[in-house]
Amino acid sequence: MIKKILLLALITITFSCAQKEQVDTIIFNAKVYTVDANFSNAEAFAIKDGKFVAVGNTNDILKKYEAEKKIDINGKTVLPGFIDAHCHFYGLGLNKQSVDLVGTESFEEVIERVSQFQKEKNVPFITGRGWDQNDWEVQEFPTKERLDELFPNTPIALTRVDGHAYLVNQKALDMAGITPETKVAGGEIQLKDGKLTGILIDNPMDLIGNIIPLPNRTQAIEALKDAQKECFSYGLTTVNDAGLSKNVINLIDSLQKANVLKMRVYAMISNTPANVDHYINKEPYKTDYLNVRSFKVYGDGALGSRGAVLKESYSDKENHFGAMVTSPEDLSKLAARIAKTKYQMNTHAIGDSANYYVLKTYAKALKGQTDRRWKIEHAQVIDETDFDVFKNENIIPSVQPTHATSDMYWAGDRLGEVREKGAYAYKRLLNLSGKIALGTDFPVEYVSTFKTFYAAVARKDSKHYPENGYQKENGLSREETLKGMTIWAAYSNFEENEKGSIEIGKFADFIVLDKNIMEIPENEILKTTVSETYVAGKKVK
Repeated sequence: MIKKILLLALITITFSCAQKEQVDTIIFNAKVYTVDANFSNAEAFAIKDGKFVAVGNTNDILKKYEAEKKIDINGKTVLPGFIDAHCHFYGLGLNKQSVDLVGTESFEEVIERVSQFQKEKNVPFITGRGWDQNDWEVQEFPTKERLDELFPNTPIALTRVDGHAYLVNQKALDMAGITPETKVAGGEIQLKDGKLTGILIDNPMDLIGNIIPLPNRTQAIEALKDAQKECFSYGLTTVNDAGLSKNVINLIDSLQKANVLKMRVYAMISNTPANVDHYINKEPYKTDYLNVRSFKVYGDGALGSRGAVLKESYSDKENHFGAMVTSPEDLSKLAARIAKTKYQMNTHAIGDSANYYVLKTYAKALKGQTDRRWKIEHAQVIDETDFDVFKNENIIPSVQPTHATSDMYWAGDRLGEVREKGAYAYKRLLNLSGKIALGTDFPVEYVSTFKTFYAAVARKDSKHYPENGYQKENGLSREETLKGMTIWAAYSNFEENEKGSIEIGKFADFIVLDKNIMEIPENEILKTTVSETYVAGKKVK
């Protein structure tokens, strides 16, 4: 009798297993924020062929599915993979091959870092990035004399943290053919007492950019791999690279197809005549890992270097208004061309005047069209009379929360109290547009997704300043912030049906955190780390 019972039990178990659907991986015993339409929670999900095939509670998933790989998350928090809606992925990697000037507290420290780098590397052309005179005791642009003295025969180009100004030495100026008489529209070549200071802002920077040696293929591949490693460590599974050349886009595509690069990339094509002519008559290019369907355009410069275009004079520099990098006429012509295609136009706009011109240009070019999802990149300073234009369903604000907490120390000096109220107004933009895409603009800011999350929610920097938050009325809720870093960012890319949430049929891109950022005290958010990162169901961190 006992033998019969055991046999029957064995048959039952075998039959039960046979009835289970075979999948590749099962994740269970988790606190899952799916970020679906109901912002619902789950405990488990099943993955097959790189996609989610079931999402639900642990008992149901384990009862219905079988997999060789079953991972008990032990109650940890699981989120959709983060999407950085505006960054410079390739630039981040290249920066690791040059002088790191982020966090320098004086020009003397800049000199020390450059000298140490050259002592170790001995390169023929020194490049670096990350200095910000607003972080120094003397908040003025540096000049080139010390660089000329220390490096008379080696060209140097040091990029300001925002990417909108160079400090270069005389050797670089000579190589580029720049003299006090050189004129370039859309920026500034600074002079003092009729002599070059070494500071170039916005468009004149191209004269130096043309003489900086391009990285070779090996260096470019290493840059992409280095950037990928850092991004995966912060839970990023898709990056929107804001400005890439055709050659770099093709390199990314080839590395993804060779399984060397696993990061998903939404590529914004740099607005150069050659790039525009190459792509504009073609259909957007799309694979599971690469999406080439937008052009990145510069409206104006940056606020920190006073290149952002304001309707009224800068509060700390009389009769200075900034400069358009792309003229209103050229913006209008380009928008009209792009509007006839399936491509998006994503335009950098910082100052209230630049935002006015770009919003006006978008509205005119897209009149009568729907679902175009053209982005205002940064949407940083908005005049009171222009906010309502963001109700246009064709326009999406794409913003970077850490810009607010980095700039808050001096933004009031540039703008004055009244204009500052219309700056970094993320909650107001969200209420008008219905969606907001969040990013970092790295390497202008740190890659850290948790600094992004904290800045959006708390409106504080990593020192937890200010105590009550900077213009806290424009802080986002945690749910809004998570959506901005996942599903809304995906929507801004026309990718909301394939990523941005943990739902059946979407790519199995997800992350495991060591803390629940949706529930922990606000001041603990920055202590959170990513335990694991998965792309297409495969662990990459």
